[in-house]
Amino acid sequence: MTSPAQINRQYIFLSRPKGLPDRSNFELRERTIREPLEGEVLVRTRYLSIDPTNRLWMSSRKQYMSPAEPGHVMRALGLGNVERSNHPDFRAGDLVSGLLGWQDYNIARPDEIALSALPKLDVPLTAFLCPLHVAGGVTAYFGLFDVGKPRPGETLVVSAASGSVGSLAGQMGKIAGCRVVGIAGSDEGCRYVTKELGFDACINYRTENVSEALARSCPKGIDINFENVGGDILDAVLDRMNLYGRVSLCGLISQYNDEGLWPGPKQFPLILMQRLRVQGFICLDYRARFSEAFEKIYGWMKAGQIKWREHIVEGLENAPDAVRLLFGSNKIGKLLLKVSD
Repeated sequence: MTSPAQINRQYIFLSRPKGLPDRSNFELRERTIREPLEGEVLVRTRYLSIDPTNRLWMSSRKQYMSPAEPGHVMRALGLGNVERSNHPDFRAGDLVSGLLGWQDYNIARPDEIALSALPKLDVPLTAFLCPLHVAGGVTAYFGLFDVGKPRPGETLVVSAASGSVGSLAGQMGKIAGCRVVGIAGSDEGCRYVTKELGFDACINYRTENVSEALARSCPKGIDINFENVGGDILDAVLDRMNLYGRVSLCGLISQYNDEGLWPGPKQFPLILMQRLRVQGFICLDYRARFSEAFEKIYGWMKAGQIKWREHIVEGLENAPDAVRLLFGSNKIGKLLLKVSD
């Protein structure tokens, strides 16, 4: 009889969603785990990172990585423990992160899944998927400091402010001496970023006129926009940008479920008139400097200057439902899927 430890549950990506993904786009299958070959490791997944880029990967749009292909395990970043190793750089028990996918176990060569060993730090395990993670604090760090180039006294606006990247970018903006205004999708999210994280103001885009609220909250205009949403939110911010302002374009989550061509900003002419610098960035471009971001963020965490919150969904079987939470208003902080203890 096969023991449970020898079975791997895998979510297979079946079809590209039209609109919000649902369970019909995936199939949960089981297969027997084989022994790792020479140069391979077997990793048991503990947590998976659920991010807007997961939805982008499901599409066939031109993107920064090749799209996820139907018929394969759904791609996802995660962390876990090495169970067995046939690779000289990894040992059983090592805590690692990489492209583990929607599955209980991953067996591969480390370079195939961008596997890296995590340092031993006195932080919660899940911190390695939020403030100390590529799709979290590391993205916020490079997007703000390398692209946004904040200066004390400037005004920074952050969309999706109560999410994992936006909440961290805003806190880093406060560390840099900026006035920070968030845009979020619920009153609870706005309270979180102002009362707990120290943002100067926050706008609920579902209940407020964003343009009017920005005029009230940013009386001196906007110098930096850390953009995670795009669409109408981006247009409203562009209308308030100061001369020589900077737009750090991190994401466009408002458009990831759309079909056809994505519309450009209606306020595009203001990029010329206000001499704005708009720069898209992908965190992977900075991989040679990840240690710099880790050191800075860890220092801020220990000094109590960086806080974060997690929204944890239990069970691999709930992965399709977890992705849908990215597009609602009842999630605050980093969205994680707990796969195993």
